[in-house]
Order: sequence, then C-alpha cells, then structure tokens
Amino acid sequence: MNEVISNIIERRSIKKYKSDMVPREIIEQIVEAGTYAATGRNMQAPIIIAVTDKVLRDRLSRMNAEILGNPDTDPFYGAPVVLVVLADSTNRTGIYDGSLVMGNLMLAAHSMGIGSCWIHRAKEEFASEEGRAILKELGIEGEYEGIGHCVLGYADCPMPKAAPRKDNWVYWVE
Repeated sequence: MNEVISNIIERRSIKKYKSDMVPREIIEQIVEAGTYAATGRNMQAPIIIAVTDKVLRDRLSRMNAEILGNPDTDPFYGAPVVLVVLADSTNRTGIYDGSLVMGNLMLAAHSMGIGSCWIHRAKEEFASEEGRAILKELGIEGEYEGIGHCVLGYADCPMPKAAPRKDNWVYWVE
C-alpha cells in the first residue's frame, strides 16, 4: 500500500502522553507540513502557534478545561507540545483552510512516530479576552478565530485500533 495512504489509515488520536519533549527539529518538520495544506486561492491565511513553553501550554490547558466545564482536568492529555491553529476570520475559507492544516499536522506527526490529537475549544479560547491578550502578548495582530489545538508528544499508551468503517460511508454512481 502507498505510504501516504497507510499513514492516513493508521493514524489515531492519542489521549495519553509521556512528559518527554519532542525535539524541535521534529516539531519544525511537522509545522512545515502544516504550512503546505491546501488553502482557498492559496491565500495561506491560517497561522500556527507552536507552543513548547510549559507556562503557556498550561495556561491554554487551564482555559480549555474551564470552557469544557472541568477545571481540574488537562484536556491536552499531558502532551508537552501544543500547535494552535488559527484562521483569519475575514477569510471566507478560513475554517476549511485551518481544518486542512490540522489534518496535515496530525498526519505528519504520525508519519514521524509522534502521537497527536485534535483538541477543540480553540474558538472559544481565542474569542475570550484572555485569548486575545495572549495573541497581543505574542505580537500576533489581525482577526483570528481558533480552529483547534494539535497536541503532540510520545504516546504513553498502546496505539488505538480503528473503529470499523460504517456501511453507508460511500455511495458509488457509475
């Protein structure tokens, strides 16, 4: 089977991570793959915030947990790296573009033996006063909407098995 298709079929969301940091060189390759996602009219409007700083990582986790309604949990499952994907909210295809970036990030991570998971609630985080303040602190200007957090790390659990595919997933018209 083609290597790309194998990675697509085999990738699973990881929900338990070791605390070991992923080397920067690997993170850079994963992030670069994200920048090659298809975007409407090749505007390349989404941005990625690569967070390896534990203080900011924990701040984002706390914000996310509060939105989730469970402030005593870590919605990032202990992953040491968080790649925040934001879309230009003035761009008509921003949500789609950002979603494709997320897919590229997760597939690239899997191809390099790094676990990943898409964590939601970035929209609410970065619509908040605290989220906007974080962007300002980082020197990021513009109108951005949170698409997701791609958490990365080394899995501290067995690789989950894929659920069977549903029968009515594809309809052929020949």
